[in-house]
Amino acid sequence: MARILIVEDDRDLNNAYSIILKNEGHEVVEAYDGQEALTKLKDFSPDLILLDLLMPIMGGLEFLQNYDLVKKHPEVKVLIFTNMENSPEVNEAYKLGAHRCIIKSWTAPHNLARVITDALQAKPAKSAA
Repeated sequence: MARILIVEDDRDLNNAYSIILKNEGHEVVEAYDGQEALTKLKDFSPDLILLDLLMPIMGGLEFLQNYDLVKKHPEVKVLIFTNMENSPEVNEAYKLGAHRCIIKSWTAPHNLARVITDALQAKPAKSAA
């Protein structure tokens, strides 16, 4: 299965996503803001990052700028997990290398594993789930 980094500041959502993905056999590491995620990436090489955009300390866009996904980690799929469909922030995330935008309100927690599996198998697509 995949190695997944969840970067979500809502602790309840982060925990729920982690449980769901671990139950599917994925190896999961959790971070609660972009700065913590960058620290965890020193010891963890994910296949996929589930990234919220709006977080305290360091948000998703700043994380992507610092992670340098396009140049240094093109093999890592980043799924933006937000409710800001078609926003300038989502468009900027695509420019920084994000593969797909998943709309939180459209993705029930029990469907998350399917969304992750589809994303891991798919070529990069710039559309909402």
